[in-house]
Amino acid sequence: MRKDYDVAVVGGGLLGSAIAWGLGRLGQRVAVLDEGDIAKRASRANFALVWVQSKGLGMPAYTGWTVRGSQAWPKLADELKAQTDLDVALQQNGGFHLTLGEAEYEQRTQLVARMHNQTGAADYRMEMLLASEVKKMLPLIGPEVSGGSFCPFDGHVNSLRTFRAFHTGMKQFGVDYLPERPVASIAGDGGEFRLATSQGEMRAAKVVLAAGNVNQTLAPMVGLSAPMGPTRGQIVVTERTVPFLPHPLTTIRQTDEGTVMIGDSKEDELDDRVQNLPINAVMADRAQRMFPHLARLNVVRSWTGIRVMPKDGFPIYDQSETHPGAFVACCHSGVTLAANHAFDIARMVKGGALEPELVGAFTAQRFVNDAGAGGSGYY
Repeated sequence: MRKDYDVAVVGGGLLGSAIAWGLGRLGQRVAVLDEGDIAKRASRANFALVWVQSKGLGMPAYTGWTVRGSQAWPKLADELKAQTDLDVALQQNGGFHLTLGEAEYEQRTQLVARMHNQTGAADYRMEMLLASEVKKMLPLIGPEVSGGSFCPFDGHVNSLRTFRAFHTGMKQFGVDYLPERPVASIAGDGGEFRLATSQGEMRAAKVVLAAGNVNQTLAPMVGLSAPMGPTRGQIVVTERTVPFLPHPLTTIRQTDEGTVMIGDSKEDELDDRVQNLPINAVMADRAQRMFPHLARLNVVRSWTGIRVMPKDGFPIYDQSETHPGAFVACCHSGVTLAANHAFDIARMVKGGALEPELVGAFTAQRFVNDAGAGGSGYY
């Protein structure tokens, strides 16, 4: 393995790939150390939303960060297409969170009010719409739909194609992708980092930890902290059908290929080898109550994935004081924030310092006085 890298990125999932692609774009010599296809990669099991709606309750800075990511996505999609000829199928004409019954509508209305009332939160124009207004935009909703919230910044992409585009682009930038090289230890000495893997040692001037939930183990090796609280989620996918859903929902989206993805479970169970079929049944039932014609479609596949999740649900971006040049990045919104990681975080890593005006709120120092490192929620 080459020894003369500017940056070693640990983790080749969507987060690490976005940062590595961004660093390659800036002319950095980069190596990506990855477990490879044996990894329980959340990037393969995500819902592919570019989602601003509801995010940031309890941390207004996260609202602004997601708005920034949403607004930068068209630039990212265009650059990936120009470089790799891969269309990531970005659709960004707003998204819904639908409610069933009056009680859910009232709960959602209260949440929207709380979001708007947060001091310092960005204005992302989320608004409540009655069922009659929703029906003008989603004509096939069922009679139980009482309304919902709408945000014009929301959208979705083909996430697997985005993942492929990052890896294709990384290769064209000269980034070395090194699979089947999980990092066992990291040592900093003399202005460089030595990363030990099963296939030898690799050295780099800087290191970015983007290894998902494994960051919790790796971060202390370079004087950092990454308190994680992973959760499990399940997804159901139907057969292809005619286009009917021009706007994605929090729990339902029609892909560019015509299939319908359904899912929003959050489970403490971390075994992704089995599925909880009663949960799938609840998700499918809610979906067909929102769009009754879905009951006629066949389910063609389903899966379970382990989410990368910081303890309080908000991103962690930090740099080490004891090991200058070491950075950690953790988030569960790898799709939504992909442009931020490719453009902003990569620029900061190249420059050698995180910019507090952009990411200062996301330091892991927020957990120091929080014994439970707990629960602002996932949105």
